Amino acid sequence: MDKVTLPKELETSGLGKTARKDKWWFEPLWTGLGFAIFVVYSTWTGLNPGTPEHPYYEWGPYLSPFFSPLFVVKAWPEWWPQLLRTPAIFILWAPLGFRATCYYYRKFYYRAYFMDPPACSVGELRTHKYKGETGIFILQNIHRWFLYPALALIVIFIIDGIKAYFFEDGFGIGLGSLVLTINPILLGLFTFSCNSFRHLVGGNLDCYSCSLANRTRYGIWSKISILNRNHMLWAWLSLIWVGFSDLYVKMVAMGIWTDWRIL
Repeated sequence: MDKVTLPKELETSGLGKTARKDKWWFEPLWTGLGFAIFVVYSTWTGLNPGTPEHPYYEWGPYLSPFFSPLFVVKAWPEWWPQLLRTPAIFILWAPLGFRATCYYYRKFYYRAYFMDPPACSVGELRTHKYKGETGIFILQNIHRWFLYPALALIVIFIIDGIKAYFFEDGFGIGLGSLVLTINPILLGLFTFSCNSFRHLVGGNLDCYSCSLANRTRYGIWSKISILNRNHMLWAWLSLIWVGFSDLYVKMVAMGIWTDWRIL
């Protein structure tokens, strides 16, 4: 068979070459910048917990989700680096690992950071045969195992949200109470819409109609699939909000912001 030669305007060999006329570069640009900002912020805030006498991650009944559950080390070993003496080091590996191996996040950072390819029908940095996620990227398969600590954190954040309504003078509602209530809701929507969770509740069944239990699981799987349609939306809303939740607690604890007491 003769080799087909494409017109020059349809060639996609070479970085950024494409016949597309739309702004294909906009999505990898904003997703790449957005996630990079979050990584820089989460690293900075995690490494700056304040002092034991004046922590920046806690104020009244409010606890930053970056430090929850709170592990306080009264005496760090002398060999432990000073920079890493922060309670966040025990926590952040779980949510960041869950997001880094998420199917949606893989798509965006393969495009935004690796340019492999930058977008559909757009030339990539180098040509190669597709081998799937092999080699070092086979570690992406641990995403299903990161699901379990992510589910545990949802429960912990719900408890933190409830505690945020109980001040020293009794029950009340502050702006921070609402902030920390919305946080587990958005994180739950992101986690429960994940493909790993869909597989867990019903995606691993061969026959949905074989038993009542399987039919029940099919019903749950169907509802989770509806959430999954907006997985990208939940991913970004939850990412922005968990960062804002930490920022709110930090600013109030540092005395820069004043918590508005609604009730």
